[in-house]
Amino acid sequence: MPSADAEEWKLRVDLAAAFRLTVHFDWHESVGNHFSAAVSDDGKTFLLNPRWQHFSTIRASDLLLLHADDDETMQRENAPDPSAWCIHGSVHAAVPQARVLLHCHPPYATALCGLKDPAIKPIDQNTARFFNRCTIDLEFGGMADETEEGRRIASAFGNHSIMIMGNHGVSVAGDTVAHAFEDLYFLERAARTMVLAYSTGQPLNVMDDALAEKTAAAWDDYRGAADAHFEQLKLMLDQTDPSYRD
Repeated sequence: MPSADAEEWKLRVDLAAAFRLTVHFDWHESVGNHFSAAVSDDGKTFLLNPRWQHFSTIRASDLLLLHADDDETMQRENAPDPSAWCIHGSVHAAVPQARVLLHCHPPYATALCGLKDPAIKPIDQNTARFFNRCTIDLEFGGMADETEEGRRIASAFGNHSIMIMGNHGVSVAGDTVAHAFEDLYFLERAARTMVLAYSTGQPLNVMDDALAEKTAAAWDDYRGAADAHFEQLKLMLDQTDPSYRD
C-alpha cells in the first residue's frame, strides 16, 4: 500500500506514466531529462525523478519528494541530477503556473531549437495551437547545473507555460500531468510538421495573425481531450507493463 495520501499517490502514478509514455514516443534521452510535479500549494514541495534512472523503469514509488528551499538536497546520497535540481527547483520556487514541469529533448522540437529562428509558425491547426502561446529563450548559458542558470530559466518562462529553449530543448508547464503532457505531445508534432515543411525547400504558407489566433483559441474548446487522451494512454501502458503504478 502506498504511504503517500491518495492525492499525492495519484500524482505519482500520473507522473510515472508520463515517463513511460515519453519512452513510447521516443522523446527520452539516455538517463537524462526530468519531469516534476508540485505537491504543496506554494509549489516548493515537488516530486522529481531520481538521478540517472531510465524513464522506462520509473515507478510511482521511485519519485523523490523534494523542497525547493532545502539547501542540503544536493549533499544527500540520493541527490537528484544537478541539472534537474537546477531547473525544477528554480521553476517550482518562482513560476506559480508550473504545477507540473516536463523538460526533455524530443528530436523534432530539439532540431527546431538549433535553428536561428526556432519559432513554430502557424502553417496548420497543430502549429497554430502554439501561436503567441510560447516563449522562446535564446540565451542558452551552457549545461543547466548552476543556480544562476536555473533562475534565468525560471525568469524566462514569464507568464507562459511553454518554453522553446534555443540550443537546448523544451520545457512545458501545466496544471496537471495530463494537460502538460498533451501540450508536449502536440509541441513535438508541431515541430515535426515544421521540420518536414522546411525540408521541402518551399516557402511556408503561414496563416495571418487573425486566423492563427482564431485557430489557437479554438483549441480551448478541446481542453478535455487532454484528460481523455492521457487516460487512454495509461490504459495502453496497463496492457503492456503496469509496473509504473507501483
